[in-house]
Amino acid sequence: MATRRHLANAIRALSMDAVQKASSGHPGAPMGMADIAEVLWNDHMNHNPTNPEWADRDRFILSNGHGSMLIYSLLHLSGYDLPMSSLSSFRQLHSQCAGHPEYGYAPGIETTTGPLGQGITNGVGFAMAEKLMADQFNRPGHEVVDHNTYVFLGDGCLMEGVSHEACALAGTWGLGKLVAFWDDNNISIDGHIDGWYTDDTVKRFEAYGWHVVSVDGHDPEAINAAVTAAKAVTDKPSMICCKTVIGFGSPNKSGTHDCHGAALGEDEVALTRKELGWDSAPFEIPADVYEGWDAKAAGAAKEAAWNAKFDAYAAAHPELAAEFKRRMAGELPANWKQATDAMIADTNEKAASVASRKASQNAITALAPVLPEFLGGSADLTGSNLTSCPSFTHVSGKEPGNYISYGVREFGMYAIMNGMALHGGLIPFGGTFHMFSDYAKSALRMAALMKIRTIAVLTHDSIGQGEDGPTHQPIENTAAMRYIPNMDVWRPADSVEVAVAWTAAVERMDGPSSLVLSRQGIPGRSHDAADFDAMRKGAYVLSESNGDADVIIIATGSEVDLAAKAQEALVADGVNARVVSMPSTNVFDRQDQAYKDSILTPGVKRVAVEAGVTDFWRKYIGLEGAVVGIDTFGESAPGGALMEHFGFTVDNVVKTVKSVL
Repeated sequence: MATRRHLANAIRALSMDAVQKASSGHPGAPMGMADIAEVLWNDHMNHNPTNPEWADRDRFILSNGHGSMLIYSLLHLSGYDLPMSSLSSFRQLHSQCAGHPEYGYAPGIETTTGPLGQGITNGVGFAMAEKLMADQFNRPGHEVVDHNTYVFLGDGCLMEGVSHEACALAGTWGLGKLVAFWDDNNISIDGHIDGWYTDDTVKRFEAYGWHVVSVDGHDPEAINAAVTAAKAVTDKPSMICCKTVIGFGSPNKSGTHDCHGAALGEDEVALTRKELGWDSAPFEIPADVYEGWDAKAAGAAKEAAWNAKFDAYAAAHPELAAEFKRRMAGELPANWKQATDAMIADTNEKAASVASRKASQNAITALAPVLPEFLGGSADLTGSNLTSCPSFTHVSGKEPGNYISYGVREFGMYAIMNGMALHGGLIPFGGTFHMFSDYAKSALRMAALMKIRTIAVLTHDSIGQGEDGPTHQPIENTAAMRYIPNMDVWRPADSVEVAVAWTAAVERMDGPSSLVLSRQGIPGRSHDAADFDAMRKGAYVLSESNGDADVIIIATGSEVDLAAKAQEALVADGVNARVVSMPSTNVFDRQDQAYKDSILTPGVKRVAVEAGVTDFWRKYIGLEGAVVGIDTFGESAPGGALMEHFGFTVDNVVKTVKSVL
């Protein structure tokens, strides 16, 4: 039987061989953390390689994702469907083994990591989701939600500010099933970190309210004892500080930044093999090593035991069991369409003149009783984002609920939400001012990259928000969000469009949505029922003048009413104008050409009206069209005064339309 060290050396060998073959990658971290990984995966991880989607599996996250060969080696060795051919094509086009772990590429990858700090923050989301789901579904004698989240992270993750946001909150929540392992190797890309990272990490995490222990990261017995102790602490997350040597086993490059982000070189690989006593050829694993790592039989037995537990739970609580299955499958409630159709119709009937952030709160209030998996929150702006409602129970310290006050942590909030969505069973949304989507952009981008369902509520969407001034007035943010591939951005113009946008965001299974909402009031409008389906296509004809259109005015959000008033003035001057409301450019772009041509008739001049940057609209209006927009920063003044000052008036829209005709 292979020794622990020999099992760990399999990770080291695969990691240095794959990086060497690719002539690209990071062998140092996998080689340094191999002993920790061996103990965790062989002695503590509850997982089933033959069913990576088992609901109650432990989750493993490699936050220092540059060390990706570590997780690829673990998945291959323990029996996941990740063949050696994939490892040997590391970092090549369409390989399952991308340069950083990519969710959806290989079985067992729980989240995409690479931008440092987001993996540990996702891990907080996973652990929070476990706690919330356990609170909602577990019953005395039936603990069907009972798993741990394990996170490997490095110095870079701890330097990134988002780790502070998330880890501080994890301590407040008392996430006892979150266990993090710090690869304390004193090295980053630029070399020894003593000149730029001297934090007392132990005291830092103790101050957060974590259980903290320090161990030799190459001593399996000490690691094992530390993990066992961490699992016994149920009211605090745990940080295991593991002192390691980067590139462990490399005679000339271990302990230096030379093995951090580059292949060791053929000669050094050969010397390392000798140093480790590893006699196998590249990408060859001895039979006894495979035997020592194989987790298929043990994993199947663990899942079978859980299935028996769940069967007993289903017998005692059949409705809860059915609801658990539905939510973990990502399916919406059976009455979803009936409820949302009624909500949209009721909203249309009332046609209330309110800010779209208030219309959003009305939609949340209507949806929350229908959607028990709804998980709301705000980054300390609940009263401004209007993201809560009477159906929500607020999380209070360590007490679970379904509405979270994230504190002033925009980046952390959206990265935590990503972990919650990946865990399953929850549909998270979170609010902040649209201007602060800049703080959170990387997490929002990661949701789009992973094609997961999260919803960003971004209020105070333009200069119309007023007196807070240019620091709080988004100019380029809406366009920037639209440019994120696979992000659906909605900027609705009235309460009905808001209700449709919320419905579409919840129904979307293959990516995130952002709802860009106004602070100022927007006139209510009743629509024909046929408009509801048209709204879901991202753009529709709001109003048509008599006869063929001489010009098409495209508008979004609060500026749609301005476009409609300009249309009336143009008709009086003998100009037939069509007004198109385009609540989601992203969704409209996915429609077939026939529909797009029915809305934006080819050959007809176009003017766009939106309180944001103008260049974005050239894709719709062409060089011969015009935009009423803003390409400067705003000012501090009442919103109405700013709108007039920057040209968002009927007279200016009419003047602009006539200029293109």
